Amino acid sequence: MNDARKLLTRREAMAGIAIVLGVTGRAQQPAVEEKPAADANASRTALHFDVEFAAPPRLLYAALLDQKQFAALTGLPATIDPAEGGALSLFGGLIVARNVELVENQRIVQAWRPTHWDPGVYSIVHFEFSTRGSGSALAFDHTGFPAGEYDHLYAGWQSHYWEALHKVPAS
Repeated sequence: MNDARKLLTRREAMAGIAIVLGVTGRAQQPAVEEKPAADANASRTALHFDVEFAAPPRLLYAALLDQKQFAALTGLPATIDPAEGGALSLFGGLIVARNVELVENQRIVQAWRPTHWDPGVYSIVHFEFSTRGSGSALAFDHTGFPAGEYDHLYAGWQSHYWEALHKVPAS
């Protein structure tokens, strides 16, 4: 290996991915009030959820990538380009993202960030859907976010995503 090569930190890699994908700019948003992280979670930079839903994977996949459905479920404006490389602005611009990988009805991977994070700081969110009976199982991972954000993100995924997706009808 060439000694001149530099190993990237995860944060630098995320920023590089975002630049390659063309995620730029920072929306002007009101400050997001966050509680300090619990001591046990202060250094955590990844989280995982396994969630079951009554709706099949195709309906959940569509709800996450269709701006009208997403806005109706969450109650806040959303702009979503549902293609690989497509940009997203969610919750009235509080979250911006870019679709990195899409496997129809199975997988969504996004470079994702709240706009209150420092410019250039992105994380990766990974939704993996599978059929469970007549419904769905979701294996979800959010990785590479700044230390101190765990508690806020954990609560946000539950209240803003999982509660909303539980509203998707089973058929």
